[in-house]
Amino acid sequence: EAAIAKRLTRAKQKIQEAQVPFEIPTGDELTRRLDSVLQSLYLLFNEGYKASSGENLVREELCDEAIRLTELLEQHRASNQPKTHALLALMLLNAARIPARQDNEGNLLRLKEQDRAVWDQTMIARGMFHLHESAAGSDISEYHLQAGIAACHATAIDYKSTDWAKILSLYDRLIEFDDSPVVALNRAVAVANVHGPETGLQTLRAIRNREKLDSYYLFYSVFGELEMRLNNNAVAAEQFRKAFELAETKSERAFLLKRLQRCVDGQIA
Repeated sequence: EAAIAKRLTRAKQKIQEAQVPFEIPTGDELTRRLDSVLQSLYLLFNEGYKASSGENLVREELCDEAIRLTELLEQHRASNQPKTHALLALMLLNAARIPARQDNEGNLLRLKEQDRAVWDQTMIARGMFHLHESAAGSDISEYHLQAGIAACHATAIDYKSTDWAKILSLYDRLIEFDDSPVVALNRAVAVANVHGPETGLQTLRAIRNREKLDSYYLFYSVFGELEMRLNNNAVAAEQFRKAFELAETKSERAFLLKRLQRCVDGQIA
């Protein structure tokens, strides 16, 4: 933190010495800069929502800061645009579920295991408000689609009530914006919930550039879950072992170890 503070001080001094004017860009330049800022805030929130390493699964301070900064953008007339509202909606709808993602002992809970009474309904309402505001205009961004998916989860009264068909349709549109293997992996989960685990597995195997997921633990975790749903416990156990070896947070490793043990014990998903 001290090193960062020094860099910021030096940067401010250089700006002052160079007499760099602070101007709000317009037109295409505004779009380019806003897109870059929104992407940075999106990545900041994601790092908080699911830490890439360390002891803690969630770093709420990063999520809070990303939301705060996005709110500042939303409040300024130059950046108060539909995609800004969409990103803010996405953050709020996901952040509302943070209190239920782990139990009192820090164990990771799957969506179907979470106590929805713990979800922050005020934050969900704020998220839905910004999702509504994001509908102004004709442009749709990937933030709109991701926020729509988050809204499907946040507004379902229980796991069984989740509108997976709508989620799948949103992923079908999202993949037109972002055809990365990670988006395809998430889409495969929706496919499995709509059409069954066997179709979900077929979709996983058909992911384009699947080799890019070789070091991504969630790929093997999803594979294991779907194999487990088909009672292929030996295959599922192998997938969970691979996922365990790749997971980097304590809570994720503990969760995967439990899933692996269920396979070894012959328990159903």
